[in-house]
Parts: sequence; structure tokens; C-alpha cells
Amino acid sequence: MSWNELRNGRCSIEQGEYFITFVCHNRQRHFENDLAARIFCQQISINERMHGCAWQAWVLMPDHFHGLLRLGRSSLGKTVGHLKGVSAKRINDALLEQAFSWQSAYFDRALRVDEDRVAVARYIVANPIRSGLVTRIHDYPYWNAIWL
Repeated sequence: MSWNELRNGRCSIEQGEYFITFVCHNRQRHFENDLAARIFCQQISINERMHGCAWQAWVLMPDHFHGLLRLGRSSLGKTVGHLKGVSAKRINDALLEQAFSWQSAYFDRALRVDEDRVAVARYIVANPIRSGLVTRIHDYPYWNAIWL
């Protein structure tokens, strides 16, 4: 799906909640590197402070990220763009290379009022189990959820 197709119909509602997915460039498995993964995870709390948002549930997989985001004072594009941009810069600086980058687009789906947020959070954080990385989520280090 093209970048323009992903942006078609996108809206940014303050305090709106969105299921977000973004992927490493060419699906490279950069987050098998523990340092890169830890740096990305640190950027989540920085992103929350800078944009007044809340990443209510998230999981960092070897080649992609899923999150349940409640927007704050910044737009969806600025919030996600900041997380992607700053994390790439910090990872490349720490690894002393310019090998890491995200694909330019991201997927978002606005949650409806009647959707069960806990069920969405469980779906997000169960990704390492479904992909066979672990058998219990507590054995996987790169996730968080305010409900779990």
C-alpha cells in the first residue's frame, strides 16, 4: 500500500486512540540487537512527555512496532513522526552507523468508542507469542501496557 493510500482519510483527534504499526526499512530485523531495542524503548517515554500522549500498550518486534496510542496535544503525524525520527537518529548514533531506518509510511486505525481497549492491548502484546518468539509474554523484554 502506498504512502498516499495510507494517508487517505487519516484524521488526528486530540485524545483520540489509534492502533499504530510501523516497520523497519525492508523488514530488516534491527531489533534483534538489544542495544537498538533498548534505545527505541527509551524514546517512547520521551515521546509521551514531548507530545502529551500516552502509548497505552506497545510491543517492539524484531522488524516492526505495534502500539495503542492516545493522542495528546500534537497531531498523529507529528507524534508518530517524532518517535520514528528520533529513535532512528539515537540508534544510528549509538551504533556508530547509519544503517537503521524506518519505512516512510505507517498504518493507523482509529479505535471506536465501543471497542474494548484491554482486548486491543492484549492483541498487541501477544504478538511475540503468535510469532513464536516466546511462549509467555513475560519472557519477552520489549513491551508494555497500562492494563496488563
